Amino acid sequence: MKIYFRLLQYCTPLGKRVVPYAIFTFFQVIFGILNFTLLIPLLNVLFGTVNNKELEAMLNIPEFSISLEYFKGLFNYYFAFSILQYGRFAALQMVTAVIVVSVLLTNLFRYLTSVQIELLKLQLIRNLRNALYEKILSLEIGFFSNQRKGDIMGKVTNDVTAIEGSLTSSVAALLKEPFTLITFFILLLSMSLKLTLFTLIVIPLSGGIISYINQKIKKTASQSYEAFGRLIGIIDETLSGMRIIKAFNAENYIFNRYKGENDNYTRLSRKMNLKRELASPFSEFSGVIVVSFILLYGGSLVMSNESELKASEFVAYIILFSQILRPAKAISTSFSTLQVGVAAGERVLSLIDTPVTVFNNSQSIQIKQFKNKIEFKNVSFAYGDRKVLNNLSFDIEAGKMIALVGPSGGGKTTISDLVPRFYDSDEGQILIDGIDIKAIEMKSLRNLMGIVTQESILFNDSIYNNILFGNTAASIEDVEYAARIANAHEFIVKTEHGYQSEVGDRGVKLSGGQKQRICIARAVLANPPIMILDEATSALDTESEKLVQGALDNLMKNRTSLVIAHRLSTIQNADKILVIKEGSIVELGTHEQLLSNADGLYKKLQMMQTV
Repeated sequence: MKIYFRLLQYCTPLGKRVVPYAIFTFFQVIFGILNFTLLIPLLNVLFGTVNNKELEAMLNIPEFSISLEYFKGLFNYYFAFSILQYGRFAALQMVTAVIVVSVLLTNLFRYLTSVQIELLKLQLIRNLRNALYEKILSLEIGFFSNQRKGDIMGKVTNDVTAIEGSLTSSVAALLKEPFTLITFFILLLSMSLKLTLFTLIVIPLSGGIISYINQKIKKTASQSYEAFGRLIGIIDETLSGMRIIKAFNAENYIFNRYKGENDNYTRLSRKMNLKRELASPFSEFSGVIVVSFILLYGGSLVMSNESELKASEFVAYIILFSQILRPAKAISTSFSTLQVGVAAGERVLSLIDTPVTVFNNSQSIQIKQFKNKIEFKNVSFAYGDRKVLNNLSFDIEAGKMIALVGPSGGGKTTISDLVPRFYDSDEGQILIDGIDIKAIEMKSLRNLMGIVTQESILFNDSIYNNILFGNTAASIEDVEYAARIANAHEFIVKTEHGYQSEVGDRGVKLSGGQKQRICIARAVLANPPIMILDEATSALDTESEKLVQGALDNLMKNRTSLVIAHRLSTIQNADKILVIKEGSIVELGTHEQLLSNADGLYKKLQMMQTV
């Protein structure tokens, strides 16, 4: 139940919906019971079982009070008065009219309770999805390296939907149905204590069996949601890698992989649903057994004149008791459904509870500008048990271009990720103008930086909005200026709708060079003093590389730049080149200085690229 109550916190303010729901439920139950209690006078009228002496005893208007006895006495007065004054048909008309009004009010309040539950449901899902998305945005990049994207998407979509269906229905059932049950039992006890106590024998037995079923449902539901996450992951990989799938004729392989996971998900879902659906018919069957015993036991008492109930009252008693089956069934069903929601809730809350390892501390300061230098002081970093950087120290002076080169896996990208605090170093310090970056508010830190990566990351939106992403307050003129600096304006105006042209999913409608130049325009528009370029041209053809390199040269003018380069020809003008191997700096110098070392790693890399 701890998970259940935690999820309910996302319905806040809960009282705004629960209090009106409780009030509307109260009136719905009262008028619902009234519908059935009116069966007794209705049957008495139809069968003529009430004599004049009994009717005359009812001709006393009760003293006003807010109680069931007052309203019962008031009804009996008008009922008796109608029969004695106008005849039985008039009384029948009166009872029928009261039933119609009562049913109308019952359904009105039922509608109002449904409205409150729907509003509660929407409130819960909105708050829960907002909390999930906010949490996803707050997590460091390293978290997503260790998680399946499909599993995260499954939590935001399928798991939240399961919570929506189960949690709100259980709130409705737990608020309404116990009250309905208690009210019906009070009425039944007032009618016949002996018969009502007799009916209670089924509750412990059916409750124990349903509890066992619920435990099994929760376990199977957790497995089902995990399988759904894997299924979504395969779909995402398929859409992203469709070109490769077709190029290698791997349609059958990927389909069989998907089919196997889909079959597994279907099997688990079927297993879960079969168990969940068992609770409701079992509860109803148990109730029917009790009703049968009541008919036999109570009917024998009535026929032998040993019961305190008249025939019409016994019929009404049976009808009233049959109504207990509905709330009892609803409660058992809601507990079964709740297990599905709790299983989904555990997965959702596990994501919400994921600790954020890169965060602002209470003393974080804001910085508005970069003046002097960035310093790496004895920085070490590891991905889990795999150490990537080892006691690294170097400076990046303001206005200078520093290049990182070396074999793949040496730690170059990790260095560039540490500067904007995508990760935090395990040991050592990174300082900006003498201030540890861990003491700087992340937003102001990242405002100092523009980043262009090897992968051109665009959003499924217009070219204009993708550029504007770097500075949402910029004008149309600013966007166009940034595009010109990035050598992108000419191709943009030739597209069908110019700057309003859609780029497609991940920029699929554009070439690699075009996508990269839009990314550069986005960085230009942000106008940061520090640029981080991670192999921004390595995936491009020669012609595109020339255009993009020209855009990068424009971008880096009068800025501090940290450049990771695969092609050494692009960083020959760097003020300092660091050769990184296995997390350490093995060489340091300008292009000419490094080439002069015939046995150096940089010289070997240069020779391999010129062969």
